[in-house]
Amino acid sequence: MATEESPLLSEALASTKHEIVYQRFSPTYKKFLVAIVSWCGLMPLFISGTFYPTIPTIARDLNTSGQNVSLAVSLSVFAAAVGAFVSASYSTFYGRRPIYLFALPLSVVGSIGVATSQTMPQLLFWRFWQCIGASPGLVVGAGVIGDIYKLEERGSAMGFFFAGILLGPALAPPVGGFMASYASWRIMQHLLGLFCLVAFVIILLAFPETSHPGARGIDKVRQSGEVRRSWLPRFVNPLKPLDLLRSPNICCAVVAGFFILLTDYVLIVPIAYTIGKRYNIVDEALIGACFLPSGVGNMIGAPLAGRISDRVIVRWKKKRGGIWYPEDRLRATLLGGLLLAPLSVLGCGLVTHYVPGKVGLALNMLFFFFNGLGVDIVLSPIAAYSVDIMHSRSAEVMACANGSRSLLLAFATAGIMPMINAYGFLATTALSAILTWMGFGLLILTMYYGEEMRAWADVGYSTSENN
Repeated sequence: MATEESPLLSEALASTKHEIVYQRFSPTYKKFLVAIVSWCGLMPLFISGTFYPTIPTIARDLNTSGQNVSLAVSLSVFAAAVGAFVSASYSTFYGRRPIYLFALPLSVVGSIGVATSQTMPQLLFWRFWQCIGASPGLVVGAGVIGDIYKLEERGSAMGFFFAGILLGPALAPPVGGFMASYASWRIMQHLLGLFCLVAFVIILLAFPETSHPGARGIDKVRQSGEVRRSWLPRFVNPLKPLDLLRSPNICCAVVAGFFILLTDYVLIVPIAYTIGKRYNIVDEALIGACFLPSGVGNMIGAPLAGRISDRVIVRWKKKRGGIWYPEDRLRATLLGGLLLAPLSVLGCGLVTHYVPGKVGLALNMLFFFFNGLGVDIVLSPIAAYSVDIMHSRSAEVMACANGSRSLLLAFATAGIMPMINAYGFLATTALSAILTWMGFGLLILTMYYGEEMRAWADVGYSTSENN
């Protein structure tokens, strides 16, 4: 009799242990942790968002062209990708807290360097380190969310996390434009360094390690009895997260997310030379204000999509008799991927080309809002889905997704201005819309054939028992 009950007893103990690991922190303290990692996740977007409307001012200050200064945008995206890979790999081995404590000072120093730059090479050099230091914000932050929230709560938590960090697109451009217009773009860079310093102090004093006990690579090394005699840190392959691209599910999610996010960059990177030029907006503060509708859309879309995706998971799990099918979460992306993101970017191209005056500007702002809404209705569930299927490597899968997207965006954003100059804004937005619909097709493919696709390459997928 005992032998017949032992498996059931083992399952019960495993289930209890699995529940306890998510009860290490109180609900209030979990919200505090989400606020901290959202602050850190906000920084890279604030660093980039305050830069866009100041491109003409920086170009005049450094005696160069706006197209040359826009290279700093591509460089910052590339730096974010490199930093994401490195920080995710080392956070899996050493934990979340040490990565924040190491990276944030780099961003502080980089921000001061950008603020004091007198030439383009100096600007690009310090911009790289500024963005490297801020890069753990998104990938390690998502890993923290996966550490402290269980499956049925993760989508909502991820949504609030994204809503917090997407204050960047909402507030950064107006703030950056205002500072450039009424003070100096250099003062804004000093302030960014101060914000990173404040985050560093808070984490140093009040942020615990959130990785599951015994789950870090260093914990496994210690359990094996291996003794490290060198004081140097262990080398961890920073490209290890890219191994996850062997999974067709993750690969499709990365490409789809890239096409969706590209619509945002097509609108915001050249805004001073498209919307600004078409509607005679030359003041940096006003150009920055044009970003607000997109940011508001981001802030609404992220928590909305997260909550909807959690409900979708619970509802479809119930329909399937308690069986968890992770791709059900992608059903929450349908509205954003099919309609809002592609039609909004195409609408901006058409309106800018054909509709002059205040009516045209107002319509563009409306489409900016729908684009921000649509982009996050897609990206938030994709992020939660990625953590769901690779829970034990949550930071790495986020680095794989965001780092790969950033590498692609680094090349894509470098080509946005030349393409607009060569073919026009309308043709550029039309191409972006077509690519978005292609990405939506990949999400549909993953949603319906996810289980079969996961069987093609086993990269260590999570199950309902360990998620």
